[in-house]
Amino acid sequence: MQTRVDEIADKIYRLCTLMPGAGGSAGFTFNQFLIDADEPLLFHTGMRSLFASVSTAAATVIDLKRLRWITYSHAEADECGSLNDWLAAAPQATAAQGRFGCAVWLSDQALRPPRALADNEVIDLGGKRVRHLSTPHVPHAVDASLLYEETTGTLFCSDLFTQMGDAPALTDGDVMEAAIAAEKVYGFTSLTPRTAPTIRRLAALAPRTIAIMHGSSVAGANTVPSLEALAGYYETQLRQAMAD
Repeated sequence: MQTRVDEIADKIYRLCTLMPGAGGSAGFTFNQFLIDADEPLLFHTGMRSLFASVSTAAATVIDLKRLRWITYSHAEADECGSLNDWLAAAPQATAAQGRFGCAVWLSDQALRPPRALADNEVIDLGGKRVRHLSTPHVPHAVDASLLYEETTGTLFCSDLFTQMGDAPALTDGDVMEAAIAAEKVYGFTSLTPRTAPTIRRLAALAPRTIAIMHGSSVAGANTVPSLEALAGYYETQLRQAMAD
């Protein structure tokens, strides 16, 4: 496995590893995102098995000892499995997550005490500003949260818009068909009365880029319509499930 590096917004890098055979014959991409700022931040760590490849790729962008922040959406292997490997490689880095996420997992597992973040709390990275968004059960898990980088308008959306197979790093096209196909296979998104409103809250940010964990990231005119369409899709699915 080899991890590819692509800049998807100004000083925001997608670290992409294609795992052939995962998720079927088309394979599955696992993406981490590195924000290069005065205090660099990594969103998603990848599984422990990916650490060597992903960290080697990240080191082509920054000296890993500069890394200051590591965060993720929810406790899951591809989100934070190699967290302690990263903390060991970056001795000045602090793990950060929502208060609930710290309480149920991170405070117990991290090598060093983490920073608990409130909903809408902003961290000034120096040249970049990231806002923590508490999104319980979106995409799934009660500790779920997402991240929004304000200076570039980049929304880090974790498993939302998951697509199977390999794909370009960035597209301005419509990924809804591919995302719905993946949802039908895996059924990974929690359907609750808060799912659609939470995604519409993301759309209200009017992001210019959506950084997606599995598949192509999206930029351009399709970002807000895609989020609105995704909210509508899950709203319809919930209504149908309740009717059944």
